Amino acid sequence: MESTSASVTSRMEKESNNASELHYVFMEFDPEYDRLRADRTREGESELHSYLSKKHDDLLASVFVLGTYEKKISLVIVDGFSVEITDDQAKLLRSANGVRAVEKNQEIIP
Repeated sequence: MESTSASVTSRMEKESNNASELHYVFMEFDPEYDRLRADRTREGESELHSYLSKKHDDLLASVFVLGTYEKKISLVIVDGFSVEITDDQAKLLRSANGVRAVEKNQEIIP
């Protein structure tokens, strides 16, 4: 019985590592982000959105196979984005060049 219980626990741990969950990714300092963020014109905002979206999309494409993740949104207030990935993918992304932090979303239930 114990080996069956251990086997089920091990399989559940593996499956939880393979379930996609929302993670937030924060990037290291980028002088281009700072320059674009300082331009408060409508054109500047548009350029910042385009720059960050492409930068974040390119990073994900360089680390993962297309279709194994789902980027949700690029954040403008900080150089970051949200993405649905597995815990194993999050570990890999943490070591990518230019990434400062990867944090799993935590829901607070009152």
